[in-house]
Amino acid sequence: MSAKALPLLSGSLELGRGAAAMGEVHDLRMSRRHARIQFDGRRFQVIDLGSQNGTFVDGEPLPAGTPREAQRVIRLGDSLFVPCPDVGPLAKHGVEIMDGFVRGPAVQALLAEVTRAAQLGFSLHVHGESGTGKEGVVQAFHDHGPHREGPLVAVNCATIPQGLAERLLFGSKRGAYSGADDAEGFLQNADGGTLFLDEVVELDLAVQAKLLRALEAREVLPLGASRPKKVNLRVCSATHRDLRAQVANGKLREDLYFRIGRPEVTLPPLRQRPEEVPLLLQRAVAQVSDGLELHVSLVETCLLRPWPGNVRELLVEARSAAHAALMKGARCVEARHLSPSAGTAFSSTAPAAPAPEAPSLPRGGAPQARPLNDGERARIETALREHGGNVAATARALGMHRTQLRRLLERHAIPAGAEPDEG
Repeated sequence: MSAKALPLLSGSLELGRGAAAMGEVHDLRMSRRHARIQFDGRRFQVIDLGSQNGTFVDGEPLPAGTPREAQRVIRLGDSLFVPCPDVGPLAKHGVEIMDGFVRGPAVQALLAEVTRAAQLGFSLHVHGESGTGKEGVVQAFHDHGPHREGPLVAVNCATIPQGLAERLLFGSKRGAYSGADDAEGFLQNADGGTLFLDEVVELDLAVQAKLLRALEAREVLPLGASRPKKVNLRVCSATHRDLRAQVANGKLREDLYFRIGRPEVTLPPLRQRPEEVPLLLQRAVAQVSDGLELHVSLVETCLLRPWPGNVRELLVEARSAAHAALMKGARCVEARHLSPSAGTAFSSTAPAAPAPEAPSLPRGGAPQARPLNDGERARIETALREHGGNVAATARALGMHRTQLRRLLERHAIPAGAEPDEG
């Protein structure tokens, strides 16, 4: 299973069984003239041409001859198509397995930046949502830098108890305090290699000041010591937050920001990297059992869901679905094997609709709606503000169909503004 770029050279593309645009792909469940996809520079419109097994747009069946805008995924037979305004990067770079990770064109380009920063001896800050794969980017930074032969020491600053931060980072000498013994800190452990500071903004401001001094002077003064110890290391930091905003809020020292916050790369969320989903699923399921296959409904459903936990969540849920399939004696992992709430921040997200002519495809309805919790409501309201109340743009940012978002807004009395691109 792989992703292939299909350009709409004249703004329109007709797809069907054996169509030249599909190359060697021959989907027997597609009609010879199945559907037409059009792009006007802003929207993708899909028209079913009277196909036998139907066309599905964003998980909903499309009546023949009735155009509908597609935002997330189009299913024709057992083939899935993802609307994308620019397929050039995918056509040029494809999706690869790099250093054990699935990398689409966006992440490949980001890794090229990371490699340049590492080779030039820079520090690096990696920004991205939880679960997007920041650890893999940090590993690439370490592997391509001048300290690749040294250790990579990862420090999750969010889990360090405030009273222990100095000792854990800088070490201690015997007698520094009651019960203290000679112990190296994380900075000494990273000598000759790379120090990875995850969620550095969680450190106390006084500890941040001492960290800055250590990085600038390239020496560490353990607690209770009279002489500093020289260290030679590179620093890579990461967070899911905006560092400049943390400086403005007084959570991060500005001088430390200038030391570790540039250059910065931003790892896009999985919902912006749909070309990676099929291969991620394939690898996750294969880890459970080599004999398991992927059903198109599983891939379609995973493309429709926003996955707030990103790659990490997708992999966990894919493996859980594979286990569920094995428990039921199935040899094909289908959408019905996924947890109903997997990959979505909102319980009203529905799985992909089945084809009425294809009883082998699983039928799954949306879970019963429940009240939004404070975090979910705040996430919607924040996204609406960021997109000026535009429901379509907000829905795309949240990884859902705009119809679903409208239902949520109406059900929970959340006001929205105008929708200038809705026509």
